[in-house]
Amino acid sequence: MNEPSAPDLDPRNTPAAEPVNIHYDTRLPKLSRWRRMQIPVIAWAVYFIIRVIGPTMRFEVLGWQHAQRAYDRGEHLIGTFWHRSIFSAIWWWRNRGTVVMNTTNFDGQWTRKVIERLGFGTAQGSSSRGGLKGLVVMARRLEEGHDVAFTIDGPRGPRYIAKPGPVMLARKTGQPIFMFHIGLERAFTLEKSWDLFQIPHLFSRAVMVIAPLIYVAPDASRDLMEQKHAEMQASLERVRDVAESWFSLSEAERARIREEWNAS
Repeated sequence: MNEPSAPDLDPRNTPAAEPVNIHYDTRLPKLSRWRRMQIPVIAWAVYFIIRVIGPTMRFEVLGWQHAQRAYDRGEHLIGTFWHRSIFSAIWWWRNRGTVVMNTTNFDGQWTRKVIERLGFGTAQGSSSRGGLKGLVVMARRLEEGHDVAFTIDGPRGPRYIAKPGPVMLARKTGQPIFMFHIGLERAFTLEKSWDLFQIPHLFSRAVMVIAPLIYVAPDASRDLMEQKHAEMQASLERVRDVAESWFSLSEAERARIREEWNAS
């Protein structure tokens, strides 16, 4: 994506001596020379792996009509998905100009190089640091006509517990929350990682399951915000359960679920 960098995306624009609220602090952390040298190497290796495996994947999508209706109304999506599905998600959504929340820590720095090369924009921040500033950037990008997305239980978990950022952003912008999960027929799972990260095997089939959209009124009360957050959590759990079980089902069961999800 060749989107110009906005000044507030560059943490170097914040004077080092100026106190910054942690929720707006997107300055890069100090890294050793060795760690800085690792960033481009890891980014190149990960990008290479994605470019090798991604084209061999075969996707089926359930529930795309929810996204299409939003696009037909001129809306833009606030995407949410679990950290476990990053590999498959960035391949599917590549080169669409989607802006994702990206942490400034070491992992976030090499990840940013990978996803920007795959056609994404980035808003620096996370639930632990710089999150509010990241939301401001994402709101601006929605106004400019881009979709945005969150790995909703990232960057460090707990696994499958949704953060509140998308509900806050939906209330501010009026744009819908879009929840999906990608299940894989064959994948290598990093069992020791907090998110049980999955890397698809070559030529694996994949299914992306999309839930009905969630809207948040601009005058939503705290109670309603909490209700919408619970609704988002439940939807994310539901699409995960369907996608993760998909390839263990009989063809008759898949046909029934396919009809249900594509007709709603």
